[in-house]
Amino acid sequence: MNAPLSSSLDLTERVLAMAKTGVYRQSVFEALGPVATRRQIRDAIAQAKQFGLYTVASLRDDDLGTYYQVETTSYESFQSAAKTLGTGLPPIDLAAQVIATHAALRAMLTTVAGSTLGLVILGGWCLLDGQTQLGRGLWLGAVVAGGLWGMQRWIARQALG
Repeated sequence: MNAPLSSSLDLTERVLAMAKTGVYRQSVFEALGPVATRRQIRDAIAQAKQFGLYTVASLRDDDLGTYYQVETTSYESFQSAAKTLGTGLPPIDLAAQVIATHAALRAMLTTVAGSTLGLVILGGWCLLDGQTQLGRGLWLGAVVAGGLWGMQRWIARQALG
């Protein structure tokens, strides 16, 4: 019987290592069963999906379940992230960090998009009210904010894949 794994990061690393050559879900549970609970293994599989673990639907088996694989580049990026994060003192929940990062990016993009829309509406109101200089200034601000939103959106898409 294997020694228990020290963290969910180790468990996720083992799942990704197994999926590097391809593995069925049932085989993951059988291999990691002695060192982790089924829930921990399911959580590790979910966390591994954040690092490129994907299913191959055409290889699904009725007895063995889903077939998993991982791209080599995704696996290598996980290895470098694990080395960096593995040196931290408190236990790290990588899946929670990824989810929090996605939520923060979505909030930033929503805020800038809302600000852009607000500036357009306020600028239009000022133009209708006869304050053309202020209206044009607000519309210019809307164009700048819209440009920032577009750039942030592009960067977020590049970073998240």
